[in-house]
Amino acid sequence: MIEPRVPGDDTVVPERYVGISDLYDAGLYDQVIEEVDGRRIRIGDRWLVDFASCNYLGLDLDPAVQDAIGEQVRRWGTHPSWSRMLGNPRLYPMIEERLTELLGAPDTLVLPTISQTHMAAIPLLAEGGQIFLDSRAHRTIYDGCVHARGLGATFTRFRVDDPGRLAALLRAAPPRQRKLVCVDGVNSMTGNPPDVPTLAALCREYDALLYIDDAHGFGVLGERRPDESSPYGSRGNAVVRHTGESYENIVLVGGFSKAYSSMLAFVACTPAIKRHLKVNTATYSFSGPVPVASLATVLAGLDVNAARGDELRADIWRKTRRLLEHVRRLGVHTPNVSGFPLVELPLRDPAELHAVGRTLLDRGVYTTLAPYPGVPRDEVGIRIQVTAANTDDELDLLIETLTMLANADPGLPHRFRSTV
Repeated sequence: MIEPRVPGDDTVVPERYVGISDLYDAGLYDQVIEEVDGRRIRIGDRWLVDFASCNYLGLDLDPAVQDAIGEQVRRWGTHPSWSRMLGNPRLYPMIEERLTELLGAPDTLVLPTISQTHMAAIPLLAEGGQIFLDSRAHRTIYDGCVHARGLGATFTRFRVDDPGRLAALLRAAPPRQRKLVCVDGVNSMTGNPPDVPTLAALCREYDALLYIDDAHGFGVLGERRPDESSPYGSRGNAVVRHTGESYENIVLVGGFSKAYSSMLAFVACTPAIKRHLKVNTATYSFSGPVPVASLATVLAGLDVNAARGDELRADIWRKTRRLLEHVRRLGVHTPNVSGFPLVELPLRDPAELHAVGRTLLDRGVYTTLAPYPGVPRDEVGIRIQVTAANTDDELDLLIETLTMLANADPGLPHRFRSTV
């Protein structure tokens, strides 16, 4: 048996994983959180402000959501131990009905996680045909494509900002072969959505299916309205509605694990695709169920979203705009051009990630560290998420720390890449 490398042993780490290994050995990865107080977390005896949370709407801390769990657990128990094929607590169809209305989709199917959904849905929808994968799409989409390749599909990468290349690939594909185009709804590092209308038009022209993973966008981005409270739009009903698109030739995958702070995923699709997935995917037929507490928090979260979701999104926009304006005043580069509350700050020197991570912890700020090969070498840096539960005082601390790291103090090296 080949044992994995343990930090501190003498095993040689492959060069491409040295960055991750160094962070792990330095205690900057795999932290154990001892306690939570709002958006403050305790690691050991140190309290930190959490800007690594993707609980965008702050529903993880919302009393209305927390209070909804007990009633449903008393009614259904903690764990409905049937696969969905065998039996569904009424909570499942209740969520699907409400979700279908919110998204304006033909139908929806809820499943345990987005990762499981990709592994099940991508091979099934590709059916041994051709997959065209955005080169920056999330790793879990890639894993689903690799699984599909093992079942007879082929896949080719393209850049989502190069629709001409995608058009050429679709044009060259055999006309009767199944074609699946896989992209992120909001990229998990840049925070930017793709040009969904252009991608959708190409897919309709060449009879392809556009498969969008909107894990980050769902709950934040929504349909545009004259009276919207922020540029994110209204209702949080995801990137398809945000860009004014219909679901023709589009399958939308999303989840409740970010904006809604719960464990559940969904596929928005036609009734025919839903039936196909229910009959032919192990995720529906054989997977264990979603805990009742998670189903309860989803339903309560949908209530909160309907009552005051746009108010929460307006507050997130206010804080994110303040952060982005300060970053730009510092002359620090971020790829975020959308204003989405996910802000990546690449470092000038990837080797500095260890020092930057340590400085952030010393200053009481907790962010996501992004080493190579998780991101390309020229994008190694930190990722900041802003949530409705972060306070203005916490944002002050973050801004002060970024200012220090960006060389507002003459004695410090400029850690971040500049806009110049």
